[in-house]
Parts: sequence; C-alpha cells; structure tokens
Amino acid sequence: MNNSYLSGLIIAGIALGGATSCSNKKQAKEEEGMLTVDVALPVTDSITLYKSYPGYAGANASADVVARVNGQLLSKNYDSGSLVKKGAVLFTIEPTKYNDAVRQAQAALATAESEYDYASKQAQAMKKAFESDAVSRMEVIQAESNMQQAEAAIKNARAELSTANVNLGYCTVRAPFTGHITSSTVDVGNYINGEGSPFTLARIYDDSSLVVAFAIEDSQYERMMGSKSNPDVAALYHKVPLEFEEKLPHEYTADLFYTSPTIDKKTGTLNLKVTVDNPYGELRDGMYVTVNLPYDTDSAAILVKDASIGTDQLGKYLYVVNDSDKVVYTPVEVGGVYHDSLRVVTKGISRDSRYVTSAMLKVRDGMQVKTVMTK
Repeated sequence: MNNSYLSGLIIAGIALGGATSCSNKKQAKEEEGMLTVDVALPVTDSITLYKSYPGYAGANASADVVARVNGQLLSKNYDSGSLVKKGAVLFTIEPTKYNDAVRQAQAALATAESEYDYASKQAQAMKKAFESDAVSRMEVIQAESNMQQAEAAIKNARAELSTANVNLGYCTVRAPFTGHITSSTVDVGNYINGEGSPFTLARIYDDSSLVVAFAIEDSQYERMMGSKSNPDVAALYHKVPLEFEEKLPHEYTADLFYTSPTIDKKTGTLNLKVTVDNPYGELRDGMYVTVNLPYDTDSAAILVKDASIGTDQLGKYLYVVNDSDKVVYTPVEVGGVYHDSLRVVTKGISRDSRYVTSAMLKVRDGMQVKTVMTK
C-alpha cells in the first residue's frame, strides 16, 4: 500500500470523525434546548359511569310557626337558628282574654246543664200528671221541647268551651316537629293580631333528611332504564354520590325515590328526586348540590389525570406525545371524575397514548420535547 493511499484514508477518517463529532454536538445542543416534560400512560380500570347534574336540597319538611290569636307577645323561648324539639314552647302570647273566654264558656255550660236538669225533671213530672189527666197533652209536649232545647244548649256550650280552650292553647306556640328554626319576625312586647289571619312568627325546617331535586335529559333517562337490568348498577341508585360547592367533613350518598311520570316537552327533561340523611347537621335547605347519577359500567375505561386535561373554545383536550417525541394537540371527550383525581376519557386517545402531565402552559402543538415517563 503506497503512502499516498494511506494518507487519503487518514484524511477521510479525520473528516468523517469531525463530521460525526459536529453532528453529535449539534444533536446534543438541540436536545439541551428541548423542553423536558413528564408523560404518563392512561390507566385502565373497570368503573361505574356517572353523569353529573345540578340540583338544590330542600328540607324534608318545613312550616311557618304562626300566631292564631291576638295579644302582646310575652316571650320567645329559643335561640335563633337552633334545633328545637317537637312540642317545645317557642312563644307565649298574653292569655288574659282567652282565660276569660274559657271561664265564660265553663259558666255557660254549667248553666245549660242546670237548665237541662230542671227541664228533664219537669218533663218527667208532666208525663206522670198526664197519666192522671192533671195536665193536657200539649203541656207534656211543651215540657219535652224545653228539655230538648236545654240538651241542645249543653252541646252548644260544650262547643264554645272547646273553642275557648283551643284559643287559649294558641297562646302557647309550640314546635310542630323537630327542626332548625329561624329568627322571630317580631320582637317580644309587640302586639300580635292573629285571629283574622295567622301571623307568621318564624319558620321551622325538618332537615334530619333532605330532598335533592334535579332534572335529566330524556335520552339519559332511557340509558338509565336500560342499566337497571344490571343489578350492580341498579343497587347504586340507592347510593347516589353527592358533591357540594365546598368539600364537607363527611361524604354523602342519596337514595333515588322519585321519577316524574312525565317529560317536560319544552325542555326535554325529566324531574328526579333523591333523599339524603343528615346525621351530622351539615346540610341545609337551599344548598346547591351536584348529583352524580350512575348510568352504566365500563370494564376497560381509559382514565387520565384530571389536571392534565385542558379546556379551550373547542372543548376538552390533551397534549399527547407521538413516537417522534412531538407534541400533538388532541381533542378528547370526557366523562366523570374517578377516585378524586382521575377523569374518564371516552373518546380521543387509546390506552397506549403518552399524554403530558407537566409544563402544560409551555408545550405547543408540534413541539419537539424530551419525555420522562411517570406513573
């Protein structure tokens, strides 16, 4: 091998090595400038599918606490907003007028009973006198009529006494059932005029359990009816999960107990109601509630981290990294939240899709990135 040939090989090798070195440096420099992002694969799991609906909670029962008599309000016997027991005395109203009415009714009854006793004895005496022809038949009839009138007077006096006792009872206003009660609408010392029309003093709410009313689409109702053939799903309608605007110390589930017999033709919706127990007293009438209604099961649901899903004018999306490590903007359709942090994806990605879980505000569609796989 001559010297010129060897020299050529050496020069070519140096040039190739230099080119490779430059290429490696260029690649390293490009990689050094690339954004590093965390990616994850979707989780697959067997889950129950839910759809969320807005609703409002209402007390199991509520009623106005009213005054039905006239008089000065003497006392208010509870703390505003407190829980009062059924039959507890809430207010007292001046009873003087109604005590007098009771005494008058008692006296009228005693008079009526006395007159009946006299009329009864007189009628018996007239009958005996008639047997000996001492009196006429008309006198006997008159005596019997007097006795009947006296008997009717007793019944009338008893009715008046009953009314007087009822009115006297109204002077003491009691709780119709156990519940939380509002502030009084009037201060102690004011004159109440409740005879003509009941005067509202406060309102009481039985919130030992609450009813949540909401509406679903007619199409969702059809899906729900289809799922009831699945005993696992049907059982969940007695444990419907509820969510609130602010997380409460305890979790709540409700029992679906009412489905409207008709669909609103204007809105295409159906009214439903669930009832929820309130053992800790955390729930209140009028609270906004999110009802997570079960409608189906999915044995291989695709789940991603809820925080990785973005929202724009087109809807929900994920940033997916393809095999070339380029970011791809991917529209998705989503379902409910699962285990607080995962979201069901019903359309848009597969179980093998790598989606971005970090640097969400820095990545862009088509960007070249370096990836770090996370769980």
